[in-house]
Amino acid sequence: MSRHPEVKWAEREDKVYLTVLLPDAKNPKVNVDPDGMFTFSATAGADNKIYELKLDLLEKINAEESKINIGVRNIFCVLEKAEPKWWKKLLRGDGKPPHYLKVDWDKWVDEDDDTGGPADFDLGGMDFSKFGDMGGMGDDAMGEDFDDSDDEDVKPQELEEKDKDVKEGAEASTKDKTEAAPSS
Repeated sequence: MSRHPEVKWAEREDKVYLTVLLPDAKNPKVNVDPDGMFTFSATAGADNKIYELKLDLLEKINAEESKINIGVRNIFCVLEKAEPKWWKKLLRGDGKPPHYLKVDWDKWVDEDDDTGGPADFDLGGMDFSKFGDMGGMGDDAMGEDFDDSDDEDVKPQELEEKDKDVKEGAEASTKDKTEAAPSS
């Protein structure tokens, strides 16, 4: 009896990323049918257990343009869609997706956020210096919808005086409550 390897997936408008997680796979065989049938088989582990996978993808695939990279820890596939469009799901049918199929959140991009670049999910070259701007919201990273303080234009000396006034008001309030409390 064969087992199923864990598979992670993500998509873009023009492609689907499939990663078969099977360390030290021996004799891996991957087939991508233009009709959308993806098959995989290999042996792995000390016992040379057989792992097989058959995924009936939602739409057709351009098999000739698809790429497969067989690595030591996984098999990474970039499947070019025959027709560039977002899919509602990965597999055909109305059933629940199999338990071994999981979303690859490291590569996932929402339809609205897709820029179509080849390295959308590669965080290795990310420019962290742009994070201070947080998408063009200016120096205040919270944007205009939040009023974080009305002390923004107050000079340090005025702020100290304001804090002193608040502190004195709190002490007076506590003193009033203490004096008004009935003794037992």
